[in-house]
Amino acid sequence: MNEYQPGVCNIGRDERRKRRLSGILSLLAAVGVVGFVLLSDRPDTLLLWSFPLFFGGFIGLLQDRLGFCAGFGALARYDLSGSGGGAGKINEREAVRRDRIRALQVVGYATAAALVATAAAYALGTAL
Repeated sequence: MNEYQPGVCNIGRDERRKRRLSGILSLLAAVGVVGFVLLSDRPDTLLLWSFPLFFGGFIGLLQDRLGFCAGFGALARYDLSGSGGGAGKINEREAVRRDRIRALQVVGYATAAALVATAAAYALGTAL
């Protein structure tokens, strides 16, 4: 997409690629932390440190998939420059409102997914 759409699309190809890469790297780091804790017989409570990494992974991948950056949405900005569009600030009140609602949804989905993944890792750790 190369056109800003309130509450739908606020990032282009280049910004999506950045979020996809950071999401993948963060999920790999989370899996690494979980693997390290489980294989090194560390206390199960250390598995809770995987939450921020899972969150970073899920929010990065969600933003890529949706074409919507939660941070840009909260700050009333967009950047479609990597897809042939422009970048800038949003001034229309209704568009800002829709973007902020969507930003909260994206953060909520990522938080829920990270909680589930962390709980699963913790359950696995306590079961072993």
